[in-house]
Amino acid sequence: MKFTKVKMFAAGTAFALLSGGAASAAECIAPANAGGGWDFTCRQIGKIMFDLGVVDQPIQVTNLAGAGGGLAYAHVVNERGSDEELIVAASSATTTRLAQNAFGGMTADQVRFLGAIGADPGVIVVAADSPYQNLKELVDAIIADPASVAFAGGSAAGGFDHLKPLMVLQRAGFTAIRDVTYIGVDGGADAITQTVGGFTQAMTGDMSEIVGFLRSGDVRALAVLTEERVPGFEDIPTAREQGYDVVAVNWRGLYVPKDISEEAYNAWVARLQAVADSAEWQQTMMDNGLAPFTKVGGDFQSWVDGVVAETEALSREIGVIQ
Repeated sequence: MKFTKVKMFAAGTAFALLSGGAASAAECIAPANAGGGWDFTCRQIGKIMFDLGVVDQPIQVTNLAGAGGGLAYAHVVNERGSDEELIVAASSATTTRLAQNAFGGMTADQVRFLGAIGADPGVIVVAADSPYQNLKELVDAIIADPASVAFAGGSAAGGFDHLKPLMVLQRAGFTAIRDVTYIGVDGGADAITQTVGGFTQAMTGDMSEIVGFLRSGDVRALAVLTEERVPGFEDIPTAREQGYDVVAVNWRGLYVPKDISEEAYNAWVARLQAVADSAEWQQTMMDNGLAPFTKVGGDFQSWVDGVVAETEALSREIGVIQ
């Protein structure tokens, strides 16, 4: 790919953005079929990059489904390791599966993580008539008697929904995490039904799954697992402000092949930052229930490294991996 420099401005600061000048279009791999979250990431980010003029041709989207993202990951690692025209959609599911060795022995350091520019925030909720009024009351109840609280979530045991409350409990100094009951059901709506119906005492999931139930008054959110309160839901406190330093969001972002040049990597970082700063992306987030969550370049890579390490350690503790 041939690159030329153009000037862009973001947040009042000038930066050099490398704009594609290639004869062929760049490609974004969505590691799932059309219509899912990874497909959304490729299509929306690619469209906005072209609309902003930071790439000179529309980005081609390729759907490469299989093995929960593992097929696309293997394709990039084994066949496209130095392709500077390639970006790949990723999310929290990507890092969770890498941490749990679900990609056939491949590891997170075999690609470079580019950035995340939006997220579906993690939440912990209870039924409206629950005795637990805040996160501390729920945590204290579990510490006193782990059998007193069962969580429902829309992922299988060991999945991201399962890990969210365990991270909170670890921050509280609780170590008997295998004693915490988690019931994995088929999606967030079923998990809420379990909690509202009294079959479980709490639900762990994503903000997008609970919005309708919040508005109907069926549930009460004890915490959102973000760095700051979520716009539009400012009445829900973060876990951080309640004393539990946990950020657990289902982020939407990208990775690139490991062996691309530093110049090419920085160019993609700048393009992704331009998307994050655009009015078009802000509207896209509002239209699709996403919260702001922007980490790009080295900051994002360091954050991902920490998340993978924590997820791996926690997964070992609960017996998901040996």
